[in-house]
Amino acid sequence: MPTRYDIVGGRPLQGTLRVSGAKNAALKMIVAALIADGTTTLHNVPRITDVEITLKLCEELGARYRWRDETTVEIDARNINNAVIPLKYSGSTRTPILFVSPLLHRLGKAELTTIGGCSIGPRPINYHIAGLRQLGAHVEEISRTSYRFQADRLHGNIINLEYPSVGATENLLMAAVGARGRTVIRNAAIEPEILNLAGMLQAMGAVVYQDVNRTWIVEGTTRFRAVEYEVMDDRIEAASFAACAVATGGEVLVKGAIQRDMVTFLDWLRKVGGEFDIYPDGIRFYRQDRLRPVNLETDVHPGFMTDWQPPFVVLLTQAEGISVVHETVYESRFGYVEALVSMGAHIQLTNDCLGSRECRFTNKNYLHSALISGPTLLRGGTLHIPDLRAGFAYVMAALIASGESQIYGTEFVQRGYANLIGKLREIGADISETPVETAESP
Repeated sequence: MPTRYDIVGGRPLQGTLRVSGAKNAALKMIVAALIADGTTTLHNVPRITDVEITLKLCEELGARYRWRDETTVEIDARNINNAVIPLKYSGSTRTPILFVSPLLHRLGKAELTTIGGCSIGPRPINYHIAGLRQLGAHVEEISRTSYRFQADRLHGNIINLEYPSVGATENLLMAAVGARGRTVIRNAAIEPEILNLAGMLQAMGAVVYQDVNRTWIVEGTTRFRAVEYEVMDDRIEAASFAACAVATGGEVLVKGAIQRDMVTFLDWLRKVGGEFDIYPDGIRFYRQDRLRPVNLETDVHPGFMTDWQPPFVVLLTQAEGISVVHETVYESRFGYVEALVSMGAHIQLTNDCLGSRECRFTNKNYLHSALISGPTLLRGGTLHIPDLRAGFAYVMAALIASGESQIYGTEFVQRGYANLIGKLREIGADISETPVETAESP
């Protein structure tokens, strides 16, 4: 049954919590487990909806899985026998396209219909398809949303990505490890989660390494052993709680927050007036002074991560002055702003590029820049979550706001944040979860 979050805001968050394993790494590593001929064990896997969906998808393809404990899952891929990626999962997550590469290795074919995920922009699969074709896959477009892939064995090639897409880079890495010869992927994504995936592929028997200028080099092989591997901690979740601590004027020790994975976020948090102390097992976040406005642009790693943007915008509503945020990764990322305005935030969106960074959305009619004027006293309200990261932004806004808030669409947040209610209660949030009938949703 759907649920609603009931939040009473206006109190500083204080205490200690532990972040979960990274959603953006765990999903891809579960998919990569299908390449191995045996049982792979993954540790630090978050218990979130997207992970459960991905495991069910593995099961539909012939794999078996079991949870050994709360965060350890075993995946037995020896009996993969179905090349059709089920349509019923395609509307709820972006992961299905990534199954194409393991299926090409195991069965020589794959069939995919449509894809889904959060409504933050189209995120087409053209980069995936173009790269797989360069590796020798025959791709047949059955319909506008359905594709059939075939390849006896992929072969290495030099691939120049038009944009450093995270998903396309991950898919092509998984394709290249089983291809004949060498593959060079240029202008690729180099996020920490991709390094986590590459490390797992290397442990499985692949030769895969990062070269200069956003380049990955892969030497193909045919034998992949099952491994035991650990998912990295979630730097997006860590940043989310950090922003909450600073915005509410509290002090929170986030265990599992790793400095090397959050350097850019930490710099911008300090610029806006937040502060932090580094410890061996985490980072303590707090505010020393008033919050200051900034001019910020999102970008691919090592730039400011687009998934950090929504909670940071909420933080900027509490800064003294006018801040500018230029979104260069997803054209519709600011879909959550209207709800913040209804709570009293002063945010204006424009289709102009309010920044110096090269932007794919220049001269296009996308509202991808925001001007945020603060500080603003937010008021509690009734909100409906449109996507995962916006969901946490709404929760954070409700924690800052005076009065009570009711937040619907919590299934979006549960896609990426494990035990969110429990973690927030650990640091003093007044939050509860109530089952609701669909008709109750606004």
